[in-house]
Amino acid sequence: MQPRELADKICRTLRDSGYQAYLVGGCVRDILLERQPLDYDVSTDATPQQVTHLFPHSLTVGAQFGVVIVAEDSFADGAIDPPEGTKPAQVEVATFRSDIGYSDGRHPDRVVYAKSPQDDVKRRDFTINALLLDPATKEVLDFVGGRADLRAGIVRAIGDPAQRFREDKLRMVRAVRFAARFHYEIEPATLRAIQALAPEVRQVSPERLRDELTKLLTEGAARRGFELLSDASLLLQLLPEIARMKGVPQPPQFHPEGDVWNHTLLMLEGLPAGCPPTLAWGVLLHDVGKPATFKPPSGPNDRIRFDEHVHVGQLMAEEICHRLRFSGADTEQIGALVANHMRFMDVPRMKPATLKRFVRLSDFDEHLELHRLDCLSSHGMLDSYEQVRRFIAETPPDQVRPARLVTGDDLKALGFQPGPQFKEILSATEDAQLNGVIHSREEALEFALSQYGSLLKRE
Repeated sequence: MQPRELADKICRTLRDSGYQAYLVGGCVRDILLERQPLDYDVSTDATPQQVTHLFPHSLTVGAQFGVVIVAEDSFADGAIDPPEGTKPAQVEVATFRSDIGYSDGRHPDRVVYAKSPQDDVKRRDFTINALLLDPATKEVLDFVGGRADLRAGIVRAIGDPAQRFREDKLRMVRAVRFAARFHYEIEPATLRAIQALAPEVRQVSPERLRDELTKLLTEGAARRGFELLSDASLLLQLLPEIARMKGVPQPPQFHPEGDVWNHTLLMLEGLPAGCPPTLAWGVLLHDVGKPATFKPPSGPNDRIRFDEHVHVGQLMAEEICHRLRFSGADTEQIGALVANHMRFMDVPRMKPATLKRFVRLSDFDEHLELHRLDCLSSHGMLDSYEQVRRFIAETPPDQVRPARLVTGDDLKALGFQPGPQFKEILSATEDAQLNGVIHSREEALEFALSQYGSLLKRE
């Protein structure tokens, strides 16, 4: 069952049982904008207990806030289970309510159920997200001017902007994301409230901030999003390391586009919607070490330098990932993207073994794409990019990652004692194999003896 089908069926079931039921929120906004909604929400005057009575297999994890999760297998009429291995469609069903107090800056202290959708929409964040749609009649209910703001291209908080943002500080970042995603402007009073309350965004959990920033980076409007974060005074609070890129000059012979901030914005502009999150964060952070390592020219024949900026940047990127609670795998990949982004300049001089090991990096397509964006956002030269692409296209995988010709057991059989030298011998033997110097196990064993046989005598 498609999510829209499920949402419509839920509304019909509620209506047939005497309750009000509407599609609400972002799905209605997207329908009016002729976009495909990512998910669907339903708003109703039925209480959570009444909803679970109608949908006995629903999930009640948010019932204390009036929210029940209804899946396609939640119906009392024995709806068909989704095919094995597929995730069932789910819809949030929320009871009309008013929220009282937000002591923790996210959840209401107390929920008061309401009978009117007019009362319910007053607690929502932005006018464009507070529209309701009757799926039976296609009538749109608009109690806050959301349709006018959609037509005008405006993100406007409902009611008092400061109150909306104090209820949930993440809404400040969401305002930026919606404005970037839809190419809208943030309404002036809403923007002023964000600027005034920006320091409070640090009260939001790292996980929620990470997820919202990742959406901002991967929805196809990353440059606009980070420009708005800066304009809204949020960037310095969320990612001060990125804010410090502003005004840091670069050598014009390599970076005619300007300072580190402008270079990074140009790269963000090249990120398409739906790009891998690790690539997006790698792009954002690839030059994060430059402000800390900036060195002006020491004389008329010298140039601006950023000595060790790759190493420093990798450490900073990994620290940011830890701060935002990224998984270990994502942290490793983002750090690797930062650590390796300058290696492409050495590609023309790499030995075959070095190049093969380079392209064997995990998710190497992300490294390659970051390099392409880096070049297009600076000097524009894609020679190394094209060389690597040709190499990957023309080199059989079994030559890039061949089976090892010798193992540690082979070395022990030759008389080598296990120890630190093992790794060196195995690596050197693999280098010879990758460089085409040796091609068989016998040649590999001869190579190990010829190059490291002196170790046997000492042992």
